[in-house]
Amino acid sequence: MTLIANPATPVLAERHLRAVAAALPPVAVPQWLAPGIAADLSFAPPAGADNKRLAADLRAMLDGEPIDVVVQATAGRRKHLLVADMDSTLIAQESIDELAEAVGLRAHIAAITERSMRGEIAFEPALRERVALLRGLPLDTALRIFDERITVTPGASTLVATMQAHGALAIVASGGFTVLTARIAAMLGCDAHFANRLVVAEGQLTGELEEPLFGRAAKRRILESHRDARGLMARDTMAVGDGANDLAMLDVAGLGVAFRAKPAVAAAAEARIDHGDLTALLYLQGFSLSEFAGA
Repeated sequence: MTLIANPATPVLAERHLRAVAAALPPVAVPQWLAPGIAADLSFAPPAGADNKRLAADLRAMLDGEPIDVVVQATAGRRKHLLVADMDSTLIAQESIDELAEAVGLRAHIAAITERSMRGEIAFEPALRERVALLRGLPLDTALRIFDERITVTPGASTLVATMQAHGALAIVASGGFTVLTARIAAMLGCDAHFANRLVVAEGQLTGELEEPLFGRAAKRRILESHRDARGLMARDTMAVGDGANDLAMLDVAGLGVAFRAKPAVAAAAEARIDHGDLTALLYLQGFSLSEFAGA
């Protein structure tokens, strides 16, 4: 079991470790991965134990403390493939909502985005509807908006660099647009990126996308194809995302992580991070702070 707090508010304390240890079978001496931020507690669960249920029970026992709890098998924690969503995961924004501001339709498009990410409406028609509303937006304006408004989620660069330093592949798989995933992948040093392609004519968005669209099934295929190309087992892979179109890749990953996710996604994923930043995915793999790239 790993307990994780946000590095910006390192509230994890010995009292938390004692409290959860008391609710578990005999626990080995807790191992601090980062003081105040993350710690491991190793234990032998009873036969047939449900890791997700146990983690949920322990989170409830912490009574609202901003601490994430993940329970998983010790074997195979270190992953060799990371596939990450971009919008509201590697970056703090939904990129299409930022573009919508430039055409005066932010509230309208953002409402569609929210329903799509919650799984209330299908991803592909919702994406086509939103992109159609961007017709006429100059590509230069779109790129300027990206550069001015998009911010990388804390911990993203450390996550990618540390996993790569230990031999893993890092891939961006987004329902957004290649004009931005290319920038984010280059900024973070990712090995590849996949997303939807905006159609541009005479320097302006036409309101169309190249087919086929890159959505839920495509994200899963990207994880599976890179896993198989490297001769990896499912347990060697990790996926992270926040929306409904991430569910398929989270499901086939050795560890699927819902990151500050929509309720249905957080409920379905094997692991959830509600409070930590993206370095939480390193602590889940057993990395200590001293092992982080650049530490």
